[in-house]
Amino acid sequence: MLNRKTYFIRERVGFLKLTDTYDILDPTTGAALGIAQEKPGVFVLFLRLLISKSILPTRINVYAGIHPEDDSKLLFAIRRGYSLFRSRVDICDPSGKVIGWFQSKIFSLGGAFRVFDAAGNEVALVKGDWKGWNFRLLDKTENEIGAITKKWAGIGKELFTTADNYIIALNGEPAPAVALLLLAAGLAVDTVYKERN
Repeated sequence: MLNRKTYFIRERVGFLKLTDTYDILDPTTGAALGIAQEKPGVFVLFLRLLISKSILPTRINVYAGIHPEDDSKLLFAIRRGYSLFRSRVDICDPSGKVIGWFQSKIFSLGGAFRVFDAAGNEVALVKGDWKGWNFRLLDKTENEIGAITKKWAGIGKELFTTADNYIIALNGEPAPAVALLLLAAGLAVDTVYKERN
């Protein structure tokens, strides 16, 4: 799954849900490639009834295939601690080792965060438009290396739910480690930075 250049991310709709699940699909055929499932602790789930989830810690596990109960297919995890103004989000391999991280920018019109590898080298900048719907993935020299585009889901879904759909498209042939970080960045736009409920 990690050798692809385009992904369609579809958030599952649910009534009064406390956790989110995202299908990772092939944008051309609609075939299932993987799944991203939020896995906060029990105490955090209880706190979500009282406090905005945007400041609480969370963990999103990303699996290859469509059966997340099989932990052997865990590809990576997105992990955020408590956050008030500026959050750091770690990307971890299946063993829990940090392989990269994101740091949100304090001031940005449409939202932005920096992508770093495990050594602390900046790999990319994820920068949103003024609406905060579409994002560009930029390298250190401000060249576009990919894009995250929100897809219209229909009037019923858009008006009555917070579920979003995105296309993540990578340009060129990024190294596998960079491609993983860019896919994680695309998932983090909605799962970590935009979800407020």
